Amino acid sequence: MSETANLSLPLMQAAQAQKHVTLNEALVRLDALVQLRLQSTSLSAPPVTALDGQVWAVAADAAGLWAGQAGRIAIADNGGWVFVVPRAGWRAWAVDTGTDMRHDGTGWLPVATSGAVSPTGAAFETRVVVFDHVVVAGGAQATTQVIPSHATVFAVTARVIEPITGTLVKWSLGTEGAVDRFGRDLGIGLNSYARGVLGWPMTYYAPAPLVLSPEGGVFAGGKVRFALHYAEFGLPAAV
Repeated sequence: MSETANLSLPLMQAAQAQKHVTLNEALVRLDALVQLRLQSTSLSAPPVTALDGQVWAVAADAAGLWAGQAGRIAIADNGGWVFVVPRAGWRAWAVDTGTDMRHDGTGWLPVATSGAVSPTGAAFETRVVVFDHVVVAGGAQATTQVIPSHATVFAVTARVIEPITGTLVKWSLGTEGAVDRFGRDLGIGLNSYARGVLGWPMTYYAPAPLVLSPEGGVFAGGKVRFALHYAEFGLPAAV
């Protein structure tokens, strides 16, 4: 056996030369995988810059230096990449979305804040997904993070964490076709907030970004922290 069974740490072999190389490689993996922090779970190609020890979950259609590594964990190391296959039950913190994640054996899923899971895998799970949106100059704009398909949304809340600038007076928050569903006449100053609680929960049957629309002018800059409050319904496991 050349690697450990769980974390795939390289093992030193009998009479091996330069044992420190194998030991250092094992320590690099151990340092990255313990208290696992995923910079993102949505990238399919390496980021432009990466610091040693930073970790990504490689998404589908992996390309570039990540080609053929979809589903694996990519650890930045000495200008290159070390890849590890995650196991069902592993937990991680997704830095870009501020979400606790769990690997189900096929991919990374947000950990439910409450709910129930049956022995066959069917589940009712409520989630809170937090992410930041950098406001760009111009008119209405959509977030990169989306409401997942088949999610039943109860509310979207928001906090201005960097003052929103521009010629606008207020702004509204919604989705395409309903640009003020989660609030209108919202403040632009630091710590202004939105509490977009729906009177009736709404299910989205396709991924839906949030839409920010300026009122009385255009955006110039700022940053808003959003929280999606929703439920998901998991299917029984395939047989």
